[in-house]
Amino acid sequence: PATTDADRERIAVELGVEDAWPVMTEPFCQWVVEDNFPQGRPAWEKFGVTMVDDVRPFEDMKLRLLNGSHSAIAYLGLLSGHATVDRAFADPAIRQFVDRLWAEAIPTLPADAGLDTSAYTAELAERFSNTALAHRTAQIANDGSQKLPQRIVASALECIEAGSVPEHLTLVIAAWIAACEARGKTLPESHFTDPLDAALAALFGRNPSTEETVAAVFDLAGFAGGSAERQTLVELAAAHLVHLRQGGVTLALAALG
Repeated sequence: PATTDADRERIAVELGVEDAWPVMTEPFCQWVVEDNFPQGRPAWEKFGVTMVDDVRPFEDMKLRLLNGSHSAIAYLGLLSGHATVDRAFADPAIRQFVDRLWAEAIPTLPADAGLDTSAYTAELAERFSNTALAHRTAQIANDGSQKLPQRIVASALECIEAGSVPEHLTLVIAAWIAACEARGKTLPESHFTDPLDAALAALFGRNPSTEETVAAVFDLAGFAGGSAERQTLVELAAAHLVHLRQGGVTLALAALG
């Protein structure tokens, strides 16, 4: 999380140290290393390092379960008035959504890579509930057009390819669009930023239909470019955006059933 004046004051009071830039961390550590050292290596596994043949499944687990749910919490949290991750995650409706998002994304991860997704998501739930971090939803919301392809869109495409419907994953895309639309209205103008801000503002100013809006955003961000499943994602996200525009997060989550 970004350092705040409250963090500096806390360090000064509790430790008696004046630090202009303390870094607030959490009691979590995971180091996964690909075991490919032709000249040998230290026995890092004795000190908590996970040595694996292929690090990519672990990277995907982190991107799709941790980062993907972080984005979901950020955009749904902002639209619900929650300033920090812990407050958003304490919202029963958002917490239930995150659980279902994980259930939707987990099947896109390889089953034979030694991933313990149950333990990982349980640990994530504990981390997201940490009130001491005060990780701001607006900070996580930055650069959504650059983050969502790896965190959300890739999983959604694989769901469709496997014959399932990524209802929860596509709601995250719609929530990002809705949060971008809300800036300068229900959210501060510069609450979070994106490299596509100017193009998005021009698009929203033309007031296209909901599906046209989503399709144009997909084009601008390069979401699912060239994929046969792209139109399905657009239609799902557009349906969610209709609910978000009509009744906010409450209606959008209720419509999931």
